[in-house]
Amino acid sequence: MTYSNITITLKKVKIVFNKVLYPTDCSEPCRKVVEYLKKLKGAGTKEIIILHVIDEHELDLLREGCVWLEVEKGGSVKECLDKMKNKKREEAEKEIEEIRKELEDEGISVRVQVESGVPYKKIIETAEKENVSLIVMGSHGKGVLKELLIGSVSENVVRHTKKPVLIIRLKKGV
Repeated sequence: MTYSNITITLKKVKIVFNKVLYPTDCSEPCRKVVEYLKKLKGAGTKEIIILHVIDEHELDLLREGCVWLEVEKGGSVKECLDKMKNKKREEAEKEIEEIRKELEDEGISVRVQVESGVPYKKIIETAEKENVSLIVMGSHGKGVLKELLIGSVSENVVRHTKKPVLIIRLKKGV
């Protein structure tokens, strides 16, 4: 048997993630993702956008609470809801500020956005608008039944975005 000489040339391909979107719910387990974000600097990451979405379904629950509270006090439901939204925004911004400093200390440029809406839709919208190279997010791993009943933000992002997504599995107690 004779074989002809075959030459295969492989080119090194370097994947660069210049701009990364990091959606966070500001929970303690999501802090684990920050360690992965720091490592992305080696993959060419220059900018990270930290996004927190105040869930509109939570706002609906707050609205109901405001109705009950304000009916008793005789105040405005809109004022109550605005106070609650502002408080949620301030809490998120405070949590995110620590993450911002940590990433900036690594030499990565950071921008912060806090918005209201349906989390997975806002994440996808922001990723498209900002033309990010990668979305990095944590998954709480709440269990199959719970995800079937209420859905998973990370699952919905993966299913509906055109951008690459890196999911970091977050374990309870981390």
